[in-house]
Amino acid sequence: MAAGQGTRMRSSSPKHLHPLLGRPLVAWAVEAARSLAPSPLVVVTSPESREALAETLGGGVTLAVQPDPRGTGDAVATARDALDGFDGDILVLSGDAPLLTPDELRGLLDTHRGEGAAVTLLTFEPLRPLPYGRVLRDEDGHVRRIVEEGDASEDERAIRELNSSTYVFGAGALWEALDRVEPDNSQGELYLTDAVSHLVEAGQPAAAYRAQDPTVGEGVNTRVDLALAARVLRSRIVREHMLAGVTIVDPETTWVEASVEIEQDVVVHPFTVLQGRTVLRAGAEVGPHAVVEAAEVGRGARVGPFCYLRPGTVLADDARAGTFVEIKNATVGAAAKVPHLSYVGDADIGAGTNIAAGNIMANYPHESGKSKQRTKIGRNVRTGVHNSFVAPVEVGDDAWIGAGSAITEDVPPRALAIARARQVNKENYRDRNRDD
Repeated sequence: MAAGQGTRMRSSSPKHLHPLLGRPLVAWAVEAARSLAPSPLVVVTSPESREALAETLGGGVTLAVQPDPRGTGDAVATARDALDGFDGDILVLSGDAPLLTPDELRGLLDTHRGEGAAVTLLTFEPLRPLPYGRVLRDEDGHVRRIVEEGDASEDERAIRELNSSTYVFGAGALWEALDRVEPDNSQGELYLTDAVSHLVEAGQPAAAYRAQDPTVGEGVNTRVDLALAARVLRSRIVREHMLAGVTIVDPETTWVEASVEIEQDVVVHPFTVLQGRTVLRAGAEVGPHAVVEAAEVGRGARVGPFCYLRPGTVLADDARAGTFVEIKNATVGAAAKVPHLSYVGDADIGAGTNIAAGNIMANYPHESGKSKQRTKIGRNVRTGVHNSFVAPVEVGDDAWIGAGSAITEDVPPRALAIARARQVNKENYRDRNRDD
């Protein structure tokens, strides 16, 4: 269910499309559902979000449009046509529940099938107070109904077992119960929770699977919730990497998106952010205070501190990108170094080359509408401090560049290039032509 407007987010963007650790919020729930190989996989969306969700979620998803946000019961009913003829178990997830895990969903499904239930709830006991529906049970512990907090009595609000808004229904039981749902509540909406009550009243068996992880049922309604969810997801991701052989010096200050690949024996220092399709090869060391976005860092390479690797960057084995260095869409060869205070963009740097301090690749196109040009620097080149390279330009292997030079023409292999004005000293200048 991903059709809500999310007004409490105070945003012009739909809630389900807000970014969360490299993915839209809704994509976390969809990926958890995909782990169970559902067929079909239906996402209920608003008309305004349909196009964006189709692009975000890619293939293998059927979109069902809910014209008006009339509650969770109406949202599920919107998927009925897309599920026409389906007679199995229907797993219902909220698109704003990014903390659901494949293990908990499998536990829910196993409980549903093991108990032969018409409906099974995923319930949880959170670590902090939440305004969620309370699960009411009878004297024998069987699920009787769910009461939303706004409709609950004081005693009912004291119940700690909450409804996560994640369910498994038998298809026939679901549609039959939804046909009986009415907007008899303080919000005037069609509640999916009422479908559970109708099934119980009709004598259908209802079960509950209590989550082992107390965070999995938490959803996102505000930007505060979004930040709290990011903290939990970050902790999970970082823990998985550490258990797989990665040294993360300070997990509390390290942010790693789910799409990042990190091999064994990598060291990640504090205040490092790893984003997108980033790959860190074995033995690499990154940070502190480094940002690596959709880049590849080779074996034994070193990044940082205070370094920014932008998309398309490839550092080969044992290469170095040092302090206050920014690299974009560039390849830095094996054991090559960009130690400090340089910008390398749209460039290829050969193995063993040393880029001195304050080097800049001027990569803007010469003519409007054309792509940026590349700078090519060969193997074992030694640049000087404060060099600029005006692309397209190529420096041959083993060449040297004089300090302060602006290189606008190709440099042959093994040559020394000097492109700067000759120094002129004006003797006694301070004592002449003063107007102060």
